Formats: sequence, structure tokens, C-alpha cells
Amino acid sequence: MAEMIRAAKVFALTPKFDNFLFASIGEEKNGMVLSVISALARLNLDPWQEASNLAQLPRTTATRRLASLIASLPDGPLSHLDPATTASQLIAHLPRRGDLIAPSAETPVRVGTSAILQSQGARCICIALVLMVVLFGGLGLVASQRSAARPHNIGVAASGTVIPSTKK
Repeated sequence: MAEMIRAAKVFALTPKFDNFLFASIGEEKNGMVLSVISALARLNLDPWQEASNLAQLPRTTATRRLASLIASLPDGPLSHLDPATTASQLIAHLPRRGDLIAPSAETPVRVGTSAILQSQGARCICIALVLMVVLFGGLGLVASQRSAARPHNIGVAASGTVIPSTKK
């Protein structure tokens, strides 16, 4: 059970289930086309979770489950719709169980070279920014200490010459 939950989380919102979720169940009484994703949402089910659960089941069990969901839609079954036949056609859009095996924590995941380089590049940029902040902070500290160490004699001109006092 925990493995199914983990698999569902791994495949949530991935395109693996798009063919199934966006397939048409049929036309509603008002003429609108009802998709699997809309039907599952009307039943207060997470469409990707349900698609993942159905994909893990044997085809016949998944077909029965989906047929019962279609039959239990809030507005009743769609007109001229056989839930079992429709479910069978829709289940064919699901990926096969073998295609859904998620890599385990022990299985090394291959990452493209560009992804590695991008992550190393981002790391280098962060390190460079931190070093710049430290460098400029140190320069600012040195500059403030130098200005504090200068004598502030009012009688000294900028060139270092002494201005004679006019007091007698």
C-alpha cells in the first residue's frame, strides 16, 4: 500500500496519464463533452491519484472500478452510455503497469550533463556573491577605521601646512 502511495506521488501531475485523463467519456445531456479528469473531480477524487491507482491494478479490475465510478456520477449515467464499455476503452489509454515502476531510493538517477553543469554554475555564482560581500564588507571596515584614525586638527590645511593663529 505504501508503495502505491509513493508511486502516486511520484507520478502526480506528470504527462504519463494525460491520454487517459483528458479522454472523453461521452457527451452530457447539455451537449458538453465530459472528460475523465472532470468526472473524477466531480466525484471528489484526485484525478492523478486515481489514474495512478487504476494503472497499478490488473486491466479487468481497473475497468470494473472505472465503470462503477462512471455509473456513480452525480447527474447519473450519461445518456446512451454503457459504463463498462466506456471504461474498457478508457483504461486502454493508461500506461501499462511495467511503465509505472518508479526508481527506488537505492537506484541512481541519471541526470543530464546540462543539469549538473547548471547546478554547479549556480553554486559557483552563489559562492562568488558571498565572497564579494565579504570583500566589500572588509574594505568598508578598513576604510572606516582609517578615517577614525586620522587627526582632526582644525588648524591643519589640506596640504599639511600649519595655518598661523591670529590670537595675540
